Amino acid sequence: MRFTTCFILLFVLAAAAPAYATNPVLPTEGLEQRVDFWKKIYTQYGADDVVIHDRVYVNLIYGVATSETQSDKISDIQTALREIQAKLDMPADLSESSAQIVEAITAQGLTTTTGLIDDLLASIHTQLGIKERFRDGVIRSGRYVNKFREIMNSQGVPEELALLPLVESSFQNARSKAGAVGVWQFTTGTGRSYLRISSKVDERLDPVRSSEAAARLMRDNYSSLGAWPLAITAYNHGRGGMLQAQKLYGSELPAIIDGYRGPVFGYASMNFYSEFMAAVEVYGNYSEYFGELVLETPSSIPADRPVLKASTTRAKPAAKAAPAAAKYKVQSGDTLFEIAQRFGTSIRTLMDKNKLSNPVIYAGQILLVK
Repeated sequence: MRFTTCFILLFVLAAAAPAYATNPVLPTEGLEQRVDFWKKIYTQYGADDVVIHDRVYVNLIYGVATSETQSDKISDIQTALREIQAKLDMPADLSESSAQIVEAITAQGLTTTTGLIDDLLASIHTQLGIKERFRDGVIRSGRYVNKFREIMNSQGVPEELALLPLVESSFQNARSKAGAVGVWQFTTGTGRSYLRISSKVDERLDPVRSSEAAARLMRDNYSSLGAWPLAITAYNHGRGGMLQAQKLYGSELPAIIDGYRGPVFGYASMNFYSEFMAAVEVYGNYSEYFGELVLETPSSIPADRPVLKASTTRAKPAAKAAPAAAKYKVQSGDTLFEIAQRFGTSIRTLMDKNKLSNPVIYAGQILLVK
């Protein structure tokens, strides 16, 4: 009887184990063309290559230019698209350059119609190649990737997330124009929820501690969203924004990309997961693309990991009037989480400043943000 009871208890505990207790499969169904595009950006096109393509159908590539020739090439593409539109019923009369574009459009499974050409004319986009940067990131990854994989496994998130810095920073302690810092590119707002960030210490600059924070953030994203493509996209777009998209279009990322038009769900957000999956694929076969590489070793991590510290003494500031409180007018689609990230603060601080009993906000509302 005791054996039977123990067996039943073990069975119940096993059945109750969380879904992310084992390394899950990260799907790419419906995103194949996007993943293929980013693989080309990582492996075929270098820093001097300006890839001219469609912003929505990203793998519809019209051509490659340089910074000096891109304006002329874009003008030529626009002319060709207008010719295609004018001669929809006379494809045999198309010029050679226009006929090649029709072939590229058809290869994406699209049908040339007046409406489609209007859309294509409105969404011509450019993307710089990053072959050299990606290759350098692969080499630097040797410093950290095994440790990062251990951390991901310990937190119950996909171990492939150890490679996310290939997309974020190329495994460099970088500082972006938007204020994101470190190998994992945490903003101040998000970082303060998981790391110590102050005038004396900034743990975003510690690759190991920030990887632990990234793993916890991803686990929290998955707990809220229940789908890894959405949880990973939320690393770029924000959890609140992805919850809004999920509410409108469900949990399939391709459906969200096709339909969701949130105020900040742009090119970067809709491609973030595909960029990451392309990076995982290329990394797994990097010698096929870059030849044999000698990766840096874990001993390359400085013993005294870099954490920004302020001077221990400061000059006494001159007395001055307190600045006026900064205000922000809520836009349609905003969430309190995204506003907190934008202004480098927390949801709780915003709620306290504005005497909010819950994080629900509305378009037109004026919030104190500083």
